[in-house]
Amino acid sequence: MKTVKDKVAAITGAGSGIGRATAVLLASKGCHVALSDVNMSGLAETEALCRAKGVRVRVDRVDVAKREQVHTWADEVAREFGAVHVIINNAGVALGATIEDTRYEDFEWLMNINFWGVVYGTKAFLPHLKAAGEGHVVNVSSVFGLIGVPTQAAYNSAKFAVKGFTEALRQELEVESDAIGATCVHPGGIKTNIARNARVTMRPGWTDERSSKDFEKAFATTPEQAAENILAAIQKNRRRQLIGMDAVFIDLLQRLLPTLYQRLLIAGMKRRRRKMLAASASSGAA
Repeated sequence: MKTVKDKVAAITGAGSGIGRATAVLLASKGCHVALSDVNMSGLAETEALCRAKGVRVRVDRVDVAKREQVHTWADEVAREFGAVHVIINNAGVALGATIEDTRYEDFEWLMNINFWGVVYGTKAFLPHLKAAGEGHVVNVSSVFGLIGVPTQAAYNSAKFAVKGFTEALRQELEVESDAIGATCVHPGGIKTNIARNARVTMRPGWTDERSSKDFEKAFATTPEQAAENILAAIQKNRRRQLIGMDAVFIDLLQRLLPTLYQRLLIAGMKRRRRKMLAASASSGAA
């Protein structure tokens, strides 16, 4: 797909962040958009921004963890617009906890959205993309789909799974024909609300409010920049799209030091835990 003008794109998690920015960018290029989210107030804001671009817009409340909702949405979008050319499986949530502290319910909650949501979106829309004669599947993973990180086991599991799923999908599509492409997107730190809205269940010494704020300050890439990268990946039919210099660095680190990077993370985490535990002890003594 060299152009998205007059095409139709469906986007999950379009109520904010990367989803919103991508929807607005596509609309500005003349692409009609079908938007979904569970955050209807945020979705209404995205809808207004897209309608201002003069394209057709449809909005639906869709919980991507519910297979029936995703398939119903896909069929209704195809019926209303007459075709669907792009599906961007972007919806996602975050969870911070050690494996020991992670509740099964939280693990399942994250996997149902971050992994199964991608599977449902892909399988629901793929027949419609093929019927349109051309199309592209964009599945959003993360740099945490490239490296494992302490307290991110659930998130790592989902994002690694999205990577493997999308790479297998891309190969299957190429065996059949070159009409449909697939890209796995690996964003680094993006200035969105996902970290702020994450579920966090950790004992003292693993995280604190200050470390979380410092983590967010390190996010260097805007959602708009991420959207530009995603559009380029669609138009250039890229297999993989890294977003942000931090993502490029992490990818290179993993390639060059596939096991040593873990030792570097461990050393950094140990230093941070010692400082947090010492600060907690001082506060308690006071």
